[in-house]
Amino acid sequence: MKKVKRTNKVPENSIIAKDFVKTDYCDSFQIVTQNDDTIDKITTDIFQTPKWADILMGIRNSVVKIVGLKGGGRKMDTHSSDFYPIGSKAVYFTVIDRNENEIVMAENDKHLNFKVSVLLDRHGNNVAINLTTIVKFNNFLGHLYFLPVKPFHRIIIISLLKRILKKEK
Repeated sequence: MKKVKRTNKVPENSIIAKDFVKTDYCDSFQIVTQNDDTIDKITTDIFQTPKWADILMGIRNSVVKIVGLKGGGRKMDTHSSDFYPIGSKAVYFTVIDRNENEIVMAENDKHLNFKVSVLLDRHGNNVAINLTTIVKFNNFLGHLYFLPVKPFHRIIIISLLKRILKKEK
Protein backbone atom coordinates (compact mmCIF):
# COMPACT_ATOMS: atom_id res chain seq x y z
CA MET A 1 0.00 0.00 0.00
CA LYS A 2 1.35 3.41 -0.94
CA LYS A 3 1.37 6.02 1.79
CA VAL A 4 2.64 9.41 2.81
CA LYS A 5 5.93 9.27 4.74
CA ARG A 6 6.79 12.13 7.11
CA THR A 7 10.22 13.37 8.14
CA ASN A 8 11.31 16.50 9.94
CA LYS A 9 14.33 17.11 7.73
CA VAL A 10 14.93 18.96 4.50
CA PRO A 11 15.89 16.42 1.82
CA GLU A 12 19.66 16.48 1.27
CA ASN A 13 19.50 17.46 -2.40
CA SER A 14 16.89 20.21 -1.87
CA ILE A 15 17.56 23.88 -2.54
CA ILE A 16 14.79 25.06 -0.17
CA ALA A 17 17.09 25.96 2.73
CA LYS A 18 19.41 28.10 0.59
CA ASP A 19 19.68 31.61 2.09
CA PHE A 20 17.42 30.66 5.02
CA VAL A 21 19.67 31.13 8.04
CA LYS A 22 17.31 30.14 10.86
CA THR A 23 14.46 27.62 10.77
CA ASP A 24 11.90 27.49 13.57
CA TYR A 25 9.74 24.80 12.01
CA CYS A 26 10.36 22.20 9.32
CA ASP A 27 8.42 19.27 7.96
CA SER A 28 8.81 17.18 4.86
CA PHE A 29 6.39 14.63 3.47
CA GLN A 30 7.15 12.13 0.73
CA ILE A 31 5.23 9.84 -1.56
CA VAL A 32 6.62 7.45 -4.15
CA THR A 33 4.57 7.03 -7.28
CA GLN A 34 4.87 6.37 -10.99
CA ASN A 35 4.67 9.73 -12.68
CA ASP A 36 6.54 11.17 -15.63
CA ASP A 37 5.02 14.66 -15.43
CA THR A 38 7.22 17.75 -15.16
CA ILE A 39 7.95 19.44 -11.84
CA ASP A 40 5.62 22.26 -12.93
CA LYS A 41 2.68 19.91 -13.67
CA ILE A 42 3.18 18.02 -10.40
CA THR A 43 3.32 21.32 -8.46
CA THR A 44 0.05 22.41 -10.09
CA ASP A 45 -1.58 19.05 -9.30
CA ILE A 46 -0.46 19.08 -5.66
CA PHE A 47 -1.82 22.54 -4.93
CA GLN A 48 -5.28 21.96 -6.42
CA THR A 49 -6.77 22.09 -2.95
CA PRO A 50 -10.05 20.42 -1.97
CA LYS A 51 -13.06 22.57 -1.07
CA TRP A 52 -12.75 21.88 2.69
CA ALA A 53 -9.16 23.20 2.65
CA ASP A 54 -10.30 26.32 0.77
CA ILE A 55 -12.95 26.91 3.45
CA LEU A 56 -10.30 26.60 6.20
CA MET A 57 -8.06 29.05 4.33
CA GLY A 58 -10.96 31.49 4.01
CA ILE A 59 -11.54 31.38 7.76
CA ARG A 60 -7.81 31.82 8.38
CA ASN A 61 -7.64 34.79 6.00
CA SER A 62 -10.55 36.52 7.74
CA VAL A 63 -8.99 36.06 11.18
CA VAL A 64 -5.45 37.17 10.27
CA LYS A 65 -6.64 40.34 8.54
CA ILE A 66 -8.14 41.46 11.87
CA VAL A 67 -4.64 41.62 13.37
CA GLY A 68 -3.09 43.23 10.28
CA LEU A 69 -1.46 40.22 8.64
CA LYS A 70 -1.62 39.21 4.98
CA GLY A 71 -4.45 36.93 3.99
CA GLY A 72 -3.51 34.08 1.69
CA GLY A 73 -4.78 33.48 -1.80
CA ARG A 74 -8.31 32.34 -2.49
CA LYS A 75 -9.15 29.60 -4.96
CA MET A 76 -9.95 32.23 -7.60
CA ASP A 77 -6.51 33.84 -7.04
CA THR A 78 -4.58 30.78 -8.19
CA HIS A 79 -2.10 30.84 -11.07
CA SER A 80 -1.48 27.69 -13.12
CA SER A 81 1.10 27.37 -15.86
CA ASP A 82 3.07 24.82 -17.86
CA PHE A 83 6.25 26.48 -16.56
CA TYR A 84 6.73 28.61 -13.43
CA PRO A 85 9.66 31.02 -13.85
CA ILE A 86 11.29 32.64 -10.82
CA GLY A 87 9.17 35.59 -9.73
CA SER A 88 5.88 34.09 -10.96
CA LYS A 89 3.09 32.65 -8.84
CA ALA A 90 2.97 28.85 -8.79
CA VAL A 91 -0.70 28.27 -7.95
CA TYR A 92 -0.68 30.26 -4.66
CA PHE A 93 2.91 31.18 -3.83
CA THR A 94 5.77 33.13 -5.42
CA VAL A 95 8.55 31.05 -7.03
CA ILE A 96 11.91 32.13 -5.61
CA ASP A 97 14.15 29.34 -6.90
CA ARG A 98 13.90 26.34 -9.13
CA ASN A 99 15.67 23.76 -11.21
CA GLU A 100 14.47 20.84 -13.35
CA ASN A 101 13.59 18.78 -10.25
CA GLU A 102 12.45 21.35 -7.69
CA ILE A 103 10.31 24.44 -7.33
CA VAL A 104 10.77 26.56 -4.19
CA MET A 105 8.03 29.04 -3.33
CA ALA A 106 7.92 31.57 -0.49
CA GLU A 107 5.88 34.24 1.20
CA ASN A 108 7.10 36.72 3.79
CA ASP A 109 5.09 38.70 6.31
CA LYS A 110 5.90 40.71 9.40
CA HIS A 111 5.10 37.75 11.69
CA LEU A 112 6.82 34.91 9.79
CA ASN A 113 8.54 33.88 6.58
CA PHE A 114 7.98 30.51 4.99
CA LYS A 115 9.16 28.47 2.06
CA VAL A 116 7.58 25.42 0.49
CA SER A 117 9.30 23.10 -1.95
CA VAL A 118 8.16 20.42 -4.35
CA LEU A 119 11.14 18.19 -5.08
CA LEU A 120 11.26 15.20 -7.43
CA ASP A 121 13.73 12.36 -7.11
CA ARG A 122 13.34 10.01 -10.08
CA HIS A 123 14.44 6.34 -9.99
CA GLY A 124 13.49 4.42 -13.12
CA ASN A 125 9.69 4.41 -13.40
CA ASN A 126 9.25 5.66 -9.83
CA VAL A 127 9.43 9.21 -8.58
CA ALA A 128 9.71 10.30 -4.96
CA ILE A 129 7.77 13.54 -4.51
CA ASN A 130 8.87 15.54 -1.46
CA LEU A 131 6.75 18.41 -0.17
CA THR A 132 8.80 20.38 2.37
CA THR A 133 7.88 23.44 4.44
CA ILE A 134 10.25 25.59 6.49
CA VAL A 135 9.18 28.51 8.65
CA LYS A 136 11.06 31.31 10.40
CA PHE A 137 9.19 33.27 13.04
CA ASN A 138 9.93 37.00 12.98
CA ASN A 139 8.29 37.79 16.31
CA PHE A 140 5.99 36.45 19.02
CA LEU A 141 2.97 36.91 16.76
CA GLY A 142 4.54 34.38 14.36
CA HIS A 143 4.71 31.77 17.13
CA LEU A 144 1.17 32.58 18.22
CA TYR A 145 -0.19 32.48 14.66
CA PHE A 146 1.45 29.16 13.82
CA LEU A 147 0.24 27.37 16.95
CA PRO A 148 -3.31 26.70 15.69
CA VAL A 149 -2.20 26.57 12.03
CA LYS A 150 0.34 23.74 12.46
CA PRO A 151 -2.08 20.80 12.89
CA PHE A 152 -4.21 21.97 9.95
CA HIS A 153 -1.07 22.48 7.85
CA ARG A 154 -0.09 18.83 8.38
CA ILE A 155 -3.60 17.55 7.63
CA ILE A 156 -3.80 19.59 4.41
CA ILE A 157 -0.32 18.56 3.20
CA ILE A 158 -1.02 14.86 3.78
CA SER A 159 -4.38 15.20 2.04
CA LEU A 160 -2.79 16.89 -1.00
CA LEU A 161 -0.23 14.12 -1.38
CA LYS A 162 -2.82 11.35 -0.89
CA ARG A 163 -4.80 12.84 -3.77
CA ILE A 164 -1.74 12.44 -6.02
CA LEU A 165 -1.50 8.78 -5.00
CA LYS A 166 -5.21 8.21 -5.73
CA LYS A 167 -4.81 9.69 -9.22
CA GLU A 168 -2.36 6.90 -10.03
CA LYS A 169 -4.91 4.14 -9.46
